[in-house]
Amino acid sequence: MTNIDIQPTSPDYFIPNRFQGKTLLVTGAATGIGAATAIRAAREGANIVGVDRKEQELNDTISKIKGEGHQAIAIVGNVVETLLCDRMVSEAANTFGALDLALNAAGVMDGGDPAKPLNFDTERHLLPNSIHEATDEYWEAVMTINTTGVFRSMRAELRQMVAQNRAAAIVNIGSIAGLTGLGGNPAYVASKHGVTGLTRQAALDYAPYGIRVNSVNMAGTETPMTQRAGEFVQAMRKMGKGSPTSALKTMSILMAVDSNKRMATVWEQAAVILFLLSPDASNLTGCVYPTDGGWTAY
Repeated sequence: MTNIDIQPTSPDYFIPNRFQGKTLLVTGAATGIGAATAIRAAREGANIVGVDRKEQELNDTISKIKGEGHQAIAIVGNVVETLLCDRMVSEAANTFGALDLALNAAGVMDGGDPAKPLNFDTERHLLPNSIHEATDEYWEAVMTINTTGVFRSMRAELRQMVAQNRAAAIVNIGSIAGLTGLGGNPAYVASKHGVTGLTRQAALDYAPYGIRVNSVNMAGTETPMTQRAGEFVQAMRKMGKGSPTSALKTMSILMAVDSNKRMATVWEQAAVILFLLSPDASNLTGCVYPTDGGWTAY
């Protein structure tokens, strides 16, 4: 039997005019899934409000969108800050007239500054570790960005969406770590389970306002964050640290059977996210989708 590889979604594919006249706010828009979603949504007609603390990368993404002839603005800041979350929403409404859609994609897997490389000699206390060896600094940094940041982003987004008195949609980026355990990274697992809870709670509370809320939960996807994760896992192993169960499962079904063992691409994730934000997903809310290549199926 010869395995047949599944070809990934083309980075050039988009559905013309699907989001014409709509405004999409994307946190974590500088790189990875957030950037890909913002770029494709702009090609589909959306006005883009990109938010990230990685200033240079964010400006590069917004410049690409504007260079293709689309409308976009960049807001530099950290979603752990309430004032930033309030400002990003007010600027979206003031610039484009409303906030119709949101993707909350900002997130981290370790406690270091995502705009800077990790220094494994001086920042060991910021690395993931089993619970009995994990530090407060690691725990608080990951939890604050991944869960509190999503809460503060959603709070600002939902205030605006409720006030507009019209249908809207939100997608939160979770992880397989929001559906299962993941050896050696307790704060990431706890924080992403928090995103799962926030997604379901918001779906329940805001359905009467015509606002749908869902999440996507991916396994290995080729992004700067997963590359960074690979680096710190290798570093921890060299130091004799980390969970002995961290390597129990390393591949999704689709990754395992692919001839190149490829991870998911950001464009594959963006395709599902934009479907969930689109009118085609009108009957979907409170769903926690494993966009994981079959990771949680076995």
